[in-house]
Amino acid sequence: MPAFFLGIGFICLVTAAVGDHVGIGLLVFGVMVLCSLTMFGLARRSPSYREAVEHPDERSRLINVHAWAGVGVILTVGNLCAFIGDLASGRTGNPYYWMLMVAAVAYVVLIRLLRRRF
Repeated sequence: MPAFFLGIGFICLVTAAVGDHVGIGLLVFGVMVLCSLTMFGLARRSPSYREAVEHPDERSRLINVHAWAGVGVILTVGNLCAFIGDLASGRTGNPYYWMLMVAAVAYVVLIRLLRRRF
């Protein structure tokens, strides 16, 4: 996971630099570096973290799934608030409505696929 965060941070930094927004890219990269260092520190000191990452059991997998679901809810609520704020400011709500529509469609499709699987 730390390498994943660093990779995403680097991609964001390069993309922001190409788009002439180096400051935002550096900010995102810095946050990703902090997340990576935190996870690396946890991996060295926390046996429960190592267990969850190196040899996950059913409980660790369930915690991971719940964490990702929580992230999805937080991001969806954030996009919903940004969409409403954008509309209230007299703008179109773009790109927030696209993200909300993708989230809604993905939710319905995943529910359907997961119901078949389990």
